Amino acid sequence: MTVPAVSVVVATNRGPDNPYLAEALASVCAQTLRDIELVVVDDGGPLPFEARDLPVAPLAARVVRTAGRGPAEARNIGAAQARGTLLAFLDDDDTWDPDRLERHARAMQADPTLSLTYCPMDSVDACGRVINPADQVPVATTADVYRRRTGILLPNTVVRAEAFRAVGGFDGSLRLAEDLDLVLRLADHGRVAMVGDRSLVAYRRHPDNATRRHRELAAAIRDVLARRLRSGGATTRPELHDALVEAQAANDRYAAWSAGRAARAALRDGDLRATGAEIFWALRFAPRAPLQAVIRRVARPRARPAARSA
Repeated sequence: MTVPAVSVVVATNRGPDNPYLAEALASVCAQTLRDIELVVVDDGGPLPFEARDLPVAPLAARVVRTAGRGPAEARNIGAAQARGTLLAFLDDDDTWDPDRLERHARAMQADPTLSLTYCPMDSVDACGRVINPADQVPVATTADVYRRRTGILLPNTVVRAEAFRAVGGFDGSLRLAEDLDLVLRLADHGRVAMVGDRSLVAYRRHPDNATRRHRELAAAIRDVLARRLRSGGATTRPELHDALVEAQAANDRYAAWSAGRAARAALRDGDLRATGAEIFWALRFAPRAPLQAVIRRVARPRARPAARSA
């Protein structure tokens, strides 16, 4: 039996009738790289289903049923079933450009030291309209990954299967920020690099996204970063320790900004209780974030005004 170049793992708990799943799977079928397999993990969905029930799928498609283990464990189960030398994890509501996997596979075949590659990624709304264009930039060092210099997230990464297994896969105890935890461990294991000069992934934002839960997400990111500070190279390499401290400060600013956005939305709706709750949470979670934001704004170099023509 031949080994596929890439195994695509899709974990879902919404069943084959998920309104976005057909589009996600169609983007897998449209890949210019044909040497792929698809493993769908049905993680405790409403009704069991088989590969033949999928709205669209490549020929090499399998479905694995689990009992609601959560996204991290579901992806581990899918990765354990995968035979490919590379792993790509597709959320059941995201889509890929047709040449996405080919670009990643070419880069990782050319450089065996790469444990992970990532690509530019647009954020789109429920209808597929771009709401945040890709802003990923290349990283040069492990410290760049640690400080979260750019957006390296599960939807825009491809992982070498050997490296994934060497670092132990996803931490099944995590319900949020499990991708950050994995990325940090993979950055310790091998090199990380960006591929592509344009967006290759559309990451869909809608009310059901787990990342809309800004309080839980900020707390999960803080826990992952704190754990990394206590282990690995961060305890012996000052540049990694400092990078994690920077990442913690950035997460605090994100938490305060997200809470401020939620408070303004609640205020517009006339919900004073929710407005106060968001402000109170932000002040408890990141009391220094507002001052940090002011300092960063003041320290940012200002562009000189253009000279006026005579």
